[in-house]
Amino acid sequence: MTMESNVNDPADHEATAPRREASVWARLIPAALTVVIFGVIFWRIPFDAFWQAVSGARLLPFFALMGSFSLCFFLADSAVLNALIRWFHGPIRYRELLPVRASTYIVSIINTQLAQAALALYLNRRFRTPLGEITSTVVLLILLEATNLIFFATVGSAAFPGGTPAVFFALPAVLALIWIIVVGVARGGLGALGRRVGGNVLLSTFRRIRLRQGLAILCLKGSVFFLSLLVHAKALTFFGIEIPVLPLLAFLPIVYLVAALPVTVAHLGTSQAAWIFFFGSYAAEADLLAYSLAAHLTFMLANGSFGLIFLPRVYADLFSRGGRES
Repeated sequence: MTMESNVNDPADHEATAPRREASVWARLIPAALTVVIFGVIFWRIPFDAFWQAVSGARLLPFFALMGSFSLCFFLADSAVLNALIRWFHGPIRYRELLPVRASTYIVSIINTQLAQAALALYLNRRFRTPLGEITSTVVLLILLEATNLIFFATVGSAAFPGGTPAVFFALPAVLALIWIIVVGVARGGLGALGRRVGGNVLLSTFRRIRLRQGLAILCLKGSVFFLSLLVHAKALTFFGIEIPVLPLLAFLPIVYLVAALPVTVAHLGTSQAAWIFFFGSYAAEADLLAYSLAAHLTFMLANGSFGLIFLPRVYADLFSRGGRES
């Protein structure tokens, strides 16, 4: 009788209704925003001009170059994750992590936060590590990625004065303040705030990380960014676009930051709008739209393909073997 009353308790339905409604809105808003952004883009750019840009591109060498870069990015990205896991959670072989990282790319096409949750689930089952500690490492990785992009955006903007909106020069100061607050609080500093929340499990990785470890990750991330800079400089020529290196150095990190915002479906729309906004003075908008869409979809589909190849291995590791260490 008690169990039946709990199941049918109206209060339970009232509590779950707002969560269900919020979940629906969370799915609808990114889709609606994606449609709106592309609606505005194609209102400005005739579809015929866009299609002409696609048809006139040298697509075969473009796909070969972007596909190769996607593979390099996947291997380097996995190396970064491998280092963080070994430092803060336990020993794991690089080849063990490759399938896991690849599978998260599939999930990230749908939802970036869901991909991070999938990674956290794997680490939780693999190492029996509390989810709070795993979340701390994931947040650290996100902050390091942002630091890498903002650093190069600042260097590029300083080398290309007048081309970057002044507001972007505030980003390094904001980033430095975030690092000071987070690391300071995590290590018991900043007065009462540090004493109160410094021991929180969500700050555990920030308490343990050392400067040399952070710099090592930034160096690896930086080398990947330089590779992407060279790849885009060459790939743009396959669409008949020539953009000097300094503007690419200044604006490409900002394009990446805008594209990473979890506000649209599969990060579509925001990336294309950023390419058009920042590089519109170097090429026709139709050409930039064609290039940015081709680059985005190629990178996304290549990473998704890596995930599909490794997905059976990850499924077996998580569910068939119960996440045992091999």
